[in-house]
Amino acid sequence: MSNEDLWNKIADDFIFAYDNLPQSQEQVGRADKNAAAAYLAKLRLYQAYEQNDTHQVININAARLQEVIDYADDVTGSLETDFGNNFLDGHDNGSESIWAVQFSINDGTNTGRVSFVTGLNSPHGTPLYGCCGFHMASQNMVNAFRTDANGLPLLDTFNNSDIFNTISNGDAVLASGVTIDPRIDHTVGVPGRPFKYKNTLKASGDMVYKFSWARDPGVYGYFGNMKEQQSPDCSCYVKNGPFIGTSKNVDFIRYADVLLFKAEALIQLNRYTEALPIINLIRARAAASTAMPLAAGASDVYNVQPYVSFPSKEYAMKALMFERRLEFGMEGPRFFDLVRWGIAEQVLNAYLTEEKTKKDFLSNAKFTAGRDEYYPIPQREIDFTGGLYKQNPGY
Repeated sequence: MSNEDLWNKIADDFIFAYDNLPQSQEQVGRADKNAAAAYLAKLRLYQAYEQNDTHQVININAARLQEVIDYADDVTGSLETDFGNNFLDGHDNGSESIWAVQFSINDGTNTGRVSFVTGLNSPHGTPLYGCCGFHMASQNMVNAFRTDANGLPLLDTFNNSDIFNTISNGDAVLASGVTIDPRIDHTVGVPGRPFKYKNTLKASGDMVYKFSWARDPGVYGYFGNMKEQQSPDCSCYVKNGPFIGTSKNVDFIRYADVLLFKAEALIQLNRYTEALPIINLIRARAAASTAMPLAAGASDVYNVQPYVSFPSKEYAMKALMFERRLEFGMEGPRFFDLVRWGIAEQVLNAYLTEEKTKKDFLSNAKFTAGRDEYYPIPQREIDFTGGLYKQNPGY
């Protein structure tokens, strides 16, 4: 079966759902036509980037891109007024949530049907949380939130210097003159800045993120993740020994994703002027997401503005790629975006070249094009099928 056949096999299930499910369901969390349309937009976008056996993009299928636009236009939803609402209890299944894993607490079970997976990524060096401090933000990603005097990302030069370049009394110090996108304070735990929009907890004390909260700052750095965490005083929060669980849903597709699916398809179809207002809509929401308690004096360093124009398709695509990184930082799609675009080797090895000068554990890291885009198929699965499964290239 060809790669195209496999994509279409998956699409058949979503098309059946799209054709037969109601636009929305009375019971939240159940599959509906809206979710099917969003997944079809995503699937056709990935399928549009036709790749050879070594995962190089050899063609971008215009007909598939038009399907992305058509399905995206069928999705109903709206952006949350504040970016942070997407990652706070009390906003599950809101206007931006298109498809999400549903969790619950106080449901008659011992600890609730909560997510313990994201709990493993909670801050490590504080009794407020417990274990285990995984999934930390990289210096490169933190630097990506820097903006220029016009409130735009530094698409090519963002990583020339670190925006938090010193630690003073355990707090990260923002470099002089640096302005940033407020989404950083919804995404990353930074020493000295409020964690999960709190300076303190009534019963538990200080909630400002600390250098010591990082798992091993001398090895892995001192930045944490914030999106997938909840405050310990949240009714959604449960602690079972050292392990943290929460009943906050995990969104697989947000409406912001659907908008950027459409914008990407428009750009690749050379209709990049139509993508401009879509990307600016995402940026306008980011600029307005400063009402929650963030860092002291943070408003003085926030500067996010819309793009005035896209002078070329190439510039528009670069802006789209960067916007996806800022919007979905720490949510998981980054690697898959890079593979889809066929630039994983280029981007990741450039990242490693700089990052390994700061992190010794990366000293031998290298991305091998044509192999590392996908994991190997386990040999036992190949044996089980009598050789029907064929090993991925390079393994």
